[in-house]
Amino acid sequence: MAETPRAAMRVLRVTGAVEYMRAWEVQQRLAQLLAAAASAGQRPVHSVILLQHSPVYTVGLRSAAYSKEEEARLRSTGAQFVRSNRGGLITFHGPGQLTVYPILHLPHMQRSIKWYVCALERTVIRTCRTFGISAFTTPDTGVWVSDSAKICALGIHGRRVTTHGLALNCNTDLTWFTKIVPCGLTGKTVTSMSHELGRDVTVNEVETPFLRAFSEVFECNFVEEKTYTAQQFEKLADECDINNQEDGSQ
Repeated sequence: MAETPRAAMRVLRVTGAVEYMRAWEVQQRLAQLLAAAASAGQRPVHSVILLQHSPVYTVGLRSAAYSKEEEARLRSTGAQFVRSNRGGLITFHGPGQLTVYPILHLPHMQRSIKWYVCALERTVIRTCRTFGISAFTTPDTGVWVSDSAKICALGIHGRRVTTHGLALNCNTDLTWFTKIVPCGLTGKTVTSMSHELGRDVTVNEVETPFLRAFSEVFECNFVEEKTYTAQQFEKLADECDINNQEDGSQ
């Protein structure tokens, strides 16, 4: 039996801080193009986006627990507040946090949603190990460095074509998390790679080891890599210039 070809993956790196809603729009556009390519019988090119956000608190599908008063309180801190369609409860995104959005067609990759979540966790654990940080999973979602300290949050959407993803704290200002109960987990804390190592670990330093781990865990080939400024990236959804045709490999 012939082996399944390695998935073709496009990498989109973004410099600067991206507004959350604009990034969401780009994800949705990429997901639409990916689904259309697969429906047309093409071998689609999946995407993985690496970026940092402007300060924002986001809640998932169970957003009813967060009142308008709570939304106003969090907005008063200087962050935005967004109700999204991902799984999970409240979290924070901002500078110093590697936020990763894989846009994948899971049926084409012959993978399940359960496999996908575990693969994201394994990728983060492998990345942390590169830096000498021992990380693991627990019954609670995300990746942890102790039973009470989370270093990476996960929140996804879609069983066929994925959007949203993960947020790995590199040198994030952790005081943003003190204003919420992260992921609704009372008694738990949030940590960062910088805090665990006692030195400044930037997003830029983590991106390449993360991509290496991602390619190993997801068994994919990076066929294209582009770097955008935040302004250029935010225009992608409007310009609709994301080429999602076949990559030509067999």
